[in-house]
Amino acid sequence: MAIKKEKKVEIVSSLESILSKSKSVVFVNFHKLLVKDSSLLRRALKGENVGYVVSKKSLFERALGASSVKGEIPEIKGELSIAYGDDLLAPARGVYEFQKKLDGKVKIIGGIFDHEYKSEAEMLSIAMIPGMDTLRGMFVNIVNSPIQRFVIALGQVAEKKA
Repeated sequence: MAIKKEKKVEIVSSLESILSKSKSVVFVNFHKLLVKDSSLLRRALKGENVGYVVSKKSLFERALGASSVKGEIPEIKGELSIAYGDDLLAPARGVYEFQKKLDGKVKIIGGIFDHEYKSEAEMLSIAMIPGMDTLRGMFVNIVNSPIQRFVIALGQVAEKKA
């Protein structure tokens, strides 16, 4: 069923608003995605304050044309949805987790990161950045490692003297 012109204008303005307000937008290709899987994806993303919208490519490209994003638009093939949010990493990371779980039914095909277009490879590398808790743990481990080795060395010296 065709969408009326007024509805198309409303959808494009909504997409333009999303593009202007979001710090990170991930272009997602979904193919043969079941409704239950789509619901799980939406719920998981919503828990991380990430929005998820399915859009017609022609309307989304119209909204992209009106945006002030730098760079070259990545090629968009197949069915299109977008994940967006104020956190720079959460949309990409959330979609990437489902990309691994759903075995190719969901795929990152590009995106906008900090008001610049990014390719699929760049968005995947962004998605693989660990969360803040993991990064803090890695930092503590790096700081603790020399201290721990020093204590082990002191323990061995003490054993030799005893």
